[in-house]
Amino acid sequence: MSENATFEQIGDILRRHESFVILSHVRPDGDAIGSQIALGFALEAAGKRVRLINEDGLPDNLTFLPGSHRIEVPPADPVDAEVAIALDTATKPRLGDATLHAASGADIWINIDHHISNPRYGDINLIDSTSPATGQILYDLITALDLPFPDETRDAIYVAVSTDTGSFQYPNTTAKTYEMGADLIRRGLDVGKINELTYDSHPFRRVELMRALLNTLQLSDNGIVAHWDLRDDTRRKLALFPEDSEGLIDIIRAIRGVQVAVFFEELPDGKIRVSMRSKDRAIDVCKIALEFGGGGHALAAGIRMAGPLEDAKPKVLAAIHRAVEASARS
Repeated sequence: MSENATFEQIGDILRRHESFVILSHVRPDGDAIGSQIALGFALEAAGKRVRLINEDGLPDNLTFLPGSHRIEVPPADPVDAEVAIALDTATKPRLGDATLHAASGADIWINIDHHISNPRYGDINLIDSTSPATGQILYDLITALDLPFPDETRDAIYVAVSTDTGSFQYPNTTAKTYEMGADLIRRGLDVGKINELTYDSHPFRRVELMRALLNTLQLSDNGIVAHWDLRDDTRRKLALFPEDSEGLIDIIRAIRGVQVAVFFEELPDGKIRVSMRSKDRAIDVCKIALEFGGGGHALAAGIRMAGPLEDAKPKVLAAIHRAVEASARS
């Protein structure tokens, strides 16, 4: 099914089947893990059997989420599940090989996401690129289908949407997003506590990482592009976790005059992970990412490309500068 399924079509599948495996992308963020927990606990409260699987397991910075202990790494053998549901994952390979094997016994694949570059790889697809987060799509789905709304679902949806909107600051935040937040508070969400756990409870190694990144910071001559990089030897020296860099790109995105922020990261396998943020929709970083096999959104996109960093960085920066020049001419 290439076109979007309706909530009712998805609801019919959820009602007719009893066992589900819910998946999200490698190096999961708040929207990925939050979405898994939110939908998983709603289905479980409706009497379904549910497994929550992620290739890289649960990030340390999300262990505070109620229900997060249910996130597991893929088992060696395929799980017993009739339906696989991929959440917040722009392409199927981004789920990871072990996760794909674990879910290979499912008869039906549902793909729910908000990335505009998603090619609709599910048997059933619900892709809304206007939504600020997959968590908000799931909020709409769960409430429309009148599924149970346990506390784990409530807190997980809030974290999913908050982290993907820069704590409700990014332009993708809508009136519906704030209305959803108000409803979650009415359902008992402790906003102060969950924000503290999400944004004000970092390990010291993250501060050390920030210091190391600032030492690599460079600005383009026109002040429009800022970038920094993380070497693999720095990762090893500081004993970093993958999630330690989450959100740090916003520091250089916030520099006055900067329109595009870029984070280059050497991975242990020799590849380069590139994260890009734009403040100007005329500089569409998703289009830039697609040039290198990546994807995402107009204002936030990523690439995983061949190294070394000395080869990858100039190629990406050249593409960004072409986009900046094109936006100036338009």
